[in-house]
Amino acid sequence: MSGHSTYVPKSALARWFESRLPLVGFMYDSFVAYPTPRNLNYWWTFGAILSLMLVVQLITGIVLAMHYTPHVDLAFNSVEHIMRDVNWGWLLRYMHANGASMFFVAVYIHMLRGLYYGSYKAPREILWILGVVIFLLMMATAFMGYVLPWGQMSFWGATVITNLFSAIPYVGDAITTWLWGGYSVDNPTLNRFFSLHYLLPFMIAAVVVLHVWALHVVGQNNPAGVEVKNLARDTVAFTPYATMKDAFAMSAFLLFFCWFIFYVPNYLGHADNYILANPSTTPAHIVPEWYFLPFYAILRAIPSKLGGVIAMFGSIAVLAFLPWLDTSRVRSATYRPVFKVFFWAFTLCCVGLGYLGAMPAEGGYITAAQILTAFYFVFFLVILPLLGLFETPRPLPASIADDVLAKHGAH
Repeated sequence: MSGHSTYVPKSALARWFESRLPLVGFMYDSFVAYPTPRNLNYWWTFGAILSLMLVVQLITGIVLAMHYTPHVDLAFNSVEHIMRDVNWGWLLRYMHANGASMFFVAVYIHMLRGLYYGSYKAPREILWILGVVIFLLMMATAFMGYVLPWGQMSFWGATVITNLFSAIPYVGDAITTWLWGGYSVDNPTLNRFFSLHYLLPFMIAAVVVLHVWALHVVGQNNPAGVEVKNLARDTVAFTPYATMKDAFAMSAFLLFFCWFIFYVPNYLGHADNYILANPSTTPAHIVPEWYFLPFYAILRAIPSKLGGVIAMFGSIAVLAFLPWLDTSRVRSATYRPVFKVFFWAFTLCCVGLGYLGAMPAEGGYITAAQILTAFYFVFFLVILPLLGLFETPRPLPASIADDVLAKHGAH
């Protein structure tokens, strides 16, 4: 999809600049003239939505850091100071806190779309793996950010999750002590987490640049899952076609985001985090933020502490091997009737794990979590490899243009 630039500078100054640093030409080729499959639907707009949310998180986070104090005696009050005394501080904080949730809403939809349409298959393996790296960095950033308000759930969430590393044989205790900066979650821990929470979003931005670069090298996948064969028939220019669709989708998503900010700003949080952290009082029910709940359910489903840690990290690591686990030659679930059934079962499994992660670790909840955890891994390690061997896919369209004509007619 990449090739010689089609950008032609209009003025002498533009030609001089372009011959020395072809930045405008790069932007033009990437976001104006870039050929986009003409059959893309609105599920493909979540990449742009994620870029928007990353910018929102960076800007609000930088401004919040100007007023936040990373010290166990001052952190909780500094957050209250932001909310009450800083001009528009309440808005910045609610944008940042709910922005993290919106980021994960968009990334989960983006990942499920990639799974449904086979966007991880050759030649897009590196593109997919970079996406998994972004997801891991997001999770680390969000976890550390949740600790910063230094409320009850911040403190106890940090204690529970960092303690998991102690289950690793030989080096676990050393890793936990290094994370804490001592022998318990205390001021050095908060300083470390604040420092990393500030740094990691810039690492995310750097990997996003690689992700977009990889996308522009191999080209976008599409709902039909067939490659571009004729640029004139199969593609349209990125601007205005994709940009207008992205702009509309981003506007709709911002309305959804604003509803949370202005009407239910604390709905996705936990009431206990409005209580100052107290190491001597354990909350009745320690739960992470909602976007960690499926992985928390997997962690608690395994009776062994080490086994739970391996299962939890394995549930994320297995995503990186997806391009090789799925043996089917057909990308899109549109033409894979059996895979489609298992895909929706997998989606329900993830939702179920999220629900179970919020429930107490007892009785039937544990049994249900174990069943869903088993299905989660069976889906990747057994079902996907076997489907490629035994499933009979429906006939694929000859080209993207044929797919469009089949759906909308030759108008």
